[in-house]
Amino acid sequence: MSEYEERKPAHQGSSGARQGGGSRVAGSQGGQPPRKKRRRRRRMGALGALLYVVLVIGVSALLAGLGWVWAGDVLALNKEEHTAVITLPEDIFTYTEVTDGEGNPSKVSSADMGYVADVLSENGLIEQKWLFRLFAAFTHGDEEIAPGTYNLDTDMDYRAIIKNMSLKSASKTEVTVLIPEGSTAEQVFALLAENGVCSVDELRETAANYDFKFSFLKGVLPLGDSNRLEGYLFPDTYNFYKNSSAVTVLNKMLLRFDEVFTEDMREKAAANGQTVHDIVTIASLIEKETTGDDQTSISAVIYNRLYKQNSETNGRLDIDATIQYILPERKEKLSDADKTIDSPYNTYLYAGLPAGPIANPGQASLRAAMNPADAGYYFYALGDDGAHHFFKTYAEQRAFIGTQEIYNNG
Repeated sequence: MSEYEERKPAHQGSSGARQGGGSRVAGSQGGQPPRKKRRRRRRMGALGALLYVVLVIGVSALLAGLGWVWAGDVLALNKEEHTAVITLPEDIFTYTEVTDGEGNPSKVSSADMGYVADVLSENGLIEQKWLFRLFAAFTHGDEEIAPGTYNLDTDMDYRAIIKNMSLKSASKTEVTVLIPEGSTAEQVFALLAENGVCSVDELRETAANYDFKFSFLKGVLPLGDSNRLEGYLFPDTYNFYKNSSAVTVLNKMLLRFDEVFTEDMREKAAANGQTVHDIVTIASLIEKETTGDDQTSISAVIYNRLYKQNSETNGRLDIDATIQYILPERKEKLSDADKTIDSPYNTYLYAGLPAGPIANPGQASLRAAMNPADAGYYFYALGDDGAHHFFKTYAEQRAFIGTQEIYNNG
């Protein structure tokens, strides 16, 4: 076989292979050629990668934007200047009693942060309530916040907002309240409520049931009566924070009484066989009867009737103010029926001091209650001149009254 002949079958085989290959191509009509299929996959892969990159960039931008917004709220960045006064009432706080390492009990408060976040948001101080609550949870801010009324602004970041709503905050709204001498406990409560310091209900409940740690309250004033602090809420000018705790407010007034009623005064009262409660009760009677400059003379009448009894008075004080104290409303003039009311405060019906103070006396009346004038007075009456006139006998008093228009035309 020639070389040519030997190569021909190989060439034909090669041609047959191509034909066979052509046959395979023909048999694949209606589908994609393998080479073209691979090219489309590469194009789809490139598009997917591009979409993925765009998505990642978009999400990153979104998160970056949100992160900036959140950071701006947390750190008080780029906020419009704005100031607001917010109030956190006592009833959004819960109190838990804990003990320290030495076994001393104390109370820890916790604020309702949902309420706090709502108030801050409504007043335009924060934007992200959920973020503020999360921040407070991580920093234990709910334990720092205290009841009160606060001046806050948008320059404060989350940390500053919490700090400025704490017990010792300089942002608390302060109010000056003058408690007049001779005010009753109920009048004090109403005045404090009127000035936004505390509610009447909270003051009553605290006065009745909170065991204040002052020696002058021990053994004399049992818990349960909202008037048990009568006489000890010292009248003065006070600075209170708005929406304060009733315990803090009343304690401040009791502490002032403790300062005014000195140890020397307590020792002198004890030496005379009197208690602090006796002196405060006498002082309250003086305070409700005085016209302003006759405290020691009124004190003399009270002392003489109590401790130097005679047949004309029989130990009864006969002071109208004690009955006015138990009446629902004050009257211009007591009736005979009023003077027969069965009450331990009725000094027409019962001899001696009434059951307790009938008002909160000032310093002058407290001192007069311990230092009565050295006079033999048992009676007094208010004259047309607006001043009290004092007498040793009932006859002298009646004679004077007969000459006064204030009585005869009343």
